[in-house]
Parts: sequence; C-alpha cells; structure tokens
Amino acid sequence: MPTQRPPTLDPIAVSHWQRIAPAASPWLHEEVAQRMRDRLQWIKLQPQAWSHWGAVRGGLQAHGELTNTYPDAACFVLEAQEERAQAAIKNIAKPWWHPKRWTAPAVSFEAPPPGGVDMLWANMALHESADPQALLAQWHQALRVGGFLMFSCLGPDTTRELREIYTLLGWPPAGHQLTDMHDWGDMLVQTGFAEPVMDMERITLTYETPERLLQELRELGRNFHPARFPALRGRAWKARLLEALAQHLPRQADGRLALTFEIIYGHAMKAQPKIKVSALSAVSVQDMRTMLHDKRPKA
Repeated sequence: MPTQRPPTLDPIAVSHWQRIAPAASPWLHEEVAQRMRDRLQWIKLQPQAWSHWGAVRGGLQAHGELTNTYPDAACFVLEAQEERAQAAIKNIAKPWWHPKRWTAPAVSFEAPPPGGVDMLWANMALHESADPQALLAQWHQALRVGGFLMFSCLGPDTTRELREIYTLLGWPPAGHQLTDMHDWGDMLVQTGFAEPVMDMERITLTYETPERLLQELRELGRNFHPARFPALRGRAWKARLLEALAQHLPRQADGRLALTFEIIYGHAMKAQPKIKVSALSAVSVQDMRTMLHDKRPKA
C-alpha cells in the first residue's frame, strides 16, 4: 500500500525528537490513557496476548492497570529507542525474587510476531509518526484476525490558542498540522482494518504562568513543521513569546492561562483478509494460513 506522509511534518525533526524525548510518561498521556482504558468496558474480547506500543511515553501507570485488566495475557512491550527500552525494562519487568515473575504471563520487550497479539495498545504516538500509514500497517500485521487496535493521538484543535498567537505575531507555524479523526478512520480502512470507531474530546489545561506552560509543551513534544523557525532563538524572542502568552491567551475565572488539547480516540478490528482474484493473484503465507485455518471443520 503506498503511503502518504503528512505534508507539514519534517521527518528529520521527528527522528531527532524520538532520540531525545524524555523517558517518562507526561501527565497528559497518563490522563488520556485512563480515558482510553475506560472504553475497554465495551469490548468483550479477552486478549490472550497484547502489545503496548511505546509504553514509556504512552503511560507506565496505565501499563500496570492494563496488566491488572488482563492478568492472564502475555504482553509485548515495544520501544524504538534504547534509553526508553531500558526504562521500560526497569519499570515493568519484575525482579527475579518477585513471585509474579514466575507465576504471571511472560512480558517480552520486543515487537510481537506477525499475527501474535489480540490487542495492540498505542497511546499518544500516532500524531508523531512521520509515516503514519506505514505505522498503521505494522499494527495491522501484529494483530491476529479478530484482534483489535486501541489508539489515541492529538487532533487539529490542539494548542489552537498558541497557533493563533504565532499568526498574530507574524511568526512561522507553531506546529505541524494534525490529522482529523475522519481521515484517521479512512486510513484505518485503507490499511485493512474493519469497523473503525472514532471519537474525540477537548481537554483544557490551565497554567499559573507562561513559563510553566512552555515547560509542559516541551515535555509533550516539539514543533515538526518544515517552515518552523530555522535557527535557535535568543532571550529577546523568548521574552516576547512569554509576554504574548500572558497577554493573548484566554484565562479562567481564577486567572490561570488556558490551552486546548483535542484528543482523538480510535478503535478498529483486524478482519478476515479479503483476496482480490485476478489472472495473477498474490497471497501472503500468513493470510493463506489464516484462511485455511478458518476453513477447517470445527470440533
């Protein structure tokens, strides 16, 4: 499947952020993970194995709660960067003397095998992918037929107040354009997922000072827009930004600065593969095995 990379996202900047992103779970990511976990109550399938894609940034607290939700399921934890892989092992793996190390299902710190898991959980990762359709294809490949994907990401209204300030000041864009939930739904179908369910909500975070707001934004991510400021800015620029934030950002009744985050939630199933028959048709070995398995007589 040909991929369409986001036109306003610089893959080099994304790669750099992936290397330097803090090996910690931001508060917002943990909060979103909690809200996404609430949606599991509507899913009857109990996974025998599941994968946590980017557990360290996606939510280590949430990982523990998911483990309690599916105590009998094996787990695959995947981290692309070595520092975060080590952080995942340190925070998730049980020490040798812990009873659950010997009684609980195995935790593997690697990618799941193709068709190896019934649930893939990916919290707040998709909007930072330089090639989201390729990433969706990886998730699809990891799932068994009948398995499901749970993911969340930022939507277009995220930090709209900050974007408006940058426009007012005549500066380059404050961030890359984020994908609408309907477009994510279309991409899920194009990737081979079935029955996508998309919804969104807006979360307003408040801050006592512009400095605290900027600190949190730096913990959450970076500006990946190709037309962003091409070089480092100095103290005068930062002082002007802080002044603009204090002057133009909306304030709550208690005087705290307010910033909007649009959160998109997605759920989709991996359906039985459909093979288009032509004069010359190609079928993967995995899809052939799946089709043959499903056609065997039931005991």
